[in-house]
Order: sequence, then C-alpha cells, then structure tokens
Amino acid sequence: MEHIQISLIMGSISDWETMKKAAQVLDEFGVSYEKKVVSAHRTPDLMFDHAEKARERGIKVIIAGAGGAAHLPGMVAAKTTLPVIGVPIQSRALSGIDSLYSIVQMPGGVPVMTMAIGDSGATNAALSAVRILALENSELNKKLVVFAEKQSKLAEESSHDLI
Repeated sequence: MEHIQISLIMGSISDWETMKKAAQVLDEFGVSYEKKVVSAHRTPDLMFDHAEKARERGIKVIIAGAGGAAHLPGMVAAKTTLPVIGVPIQSRALSGIDSLYSIVQMPGGVPVMTMAIGDSGATNAALSAVRILALENSELNKKLVVFAEKQSKLAEESSHDLI
C-alpha cells in the first residue's frame, strides 16, 4: 500500500460535495490521501491531535475545507509546520465570502494558502498540493507537465471554435 501523503479534511460531511473535486484531482495524479471530517468547533481535540501528528504519520500537505466561520484551516496551521491549503466552502448565508475572509485573513506567522471559493478552489488546492509534492518527485512533475499541455491544448481548441 502506498504511503498517504495528503490529508484532505473538512469541517462537515456537507463539505464533501466541494472537497470531492480535490479528491478527483489527487486520484487523477495517483497521489495517496486520506479524507476525514475534523471540525474546529465540534471536535477541537480531534482537530489538534490530527494536526499535531500529521507529520509523524508521513503527511506532507494538509488540504482543509471549511464553510461559515471556517476556522479549520487556520487552527490546523497553528498546530503544524506542514503546508496547509484552505478551501472556502460556498455557504448559503454569505455565498462563501465569510469562509474566504476567515481563511485568508490569518495573522502574520500562521500561513494558510487560500484558494478560491468552492469547486475551483478545491481543484486548485489539490493541484497546488501536487506541485508541492512534485518538487521532490520527478514522475509527478512529468504528470504535471502533461496536464498543463492538455489544458493548453483544450484552451487552444476552444478558441479556434470561435474564430
């Protein structure tokens, strides 16, 4: 069994609808991950334990999705030195703006890489995690090059359709 490199966490099971986009990208690149609900508000002790022990379990990057007050990414970042990527989940009340502000406005010294709200954010969080892993993994880097070439080709093909 391949060693798990990414911890994909979310504050609530309802966040899975967005966070599964990250899982799909990780699957596409063949990157191993775990997925868990870890709430900053409902299970703070579990959240602290998860963050504090992630490195010793071999985790390299944590992707944390959260909606509403969205404290999960920042609180996790406060308890680990691993890279933490925050995904603001789109909420009904404020369309995810509250989540975005809660994640992006971290105080100096507690970094959280913050993505766009919703599905694009989850996709880009996974791609960012893959890029981090590719710094020391040439096979993964080759997959990123192929992915970028495919993206470019798709964009070119769609622009030709308009001309």
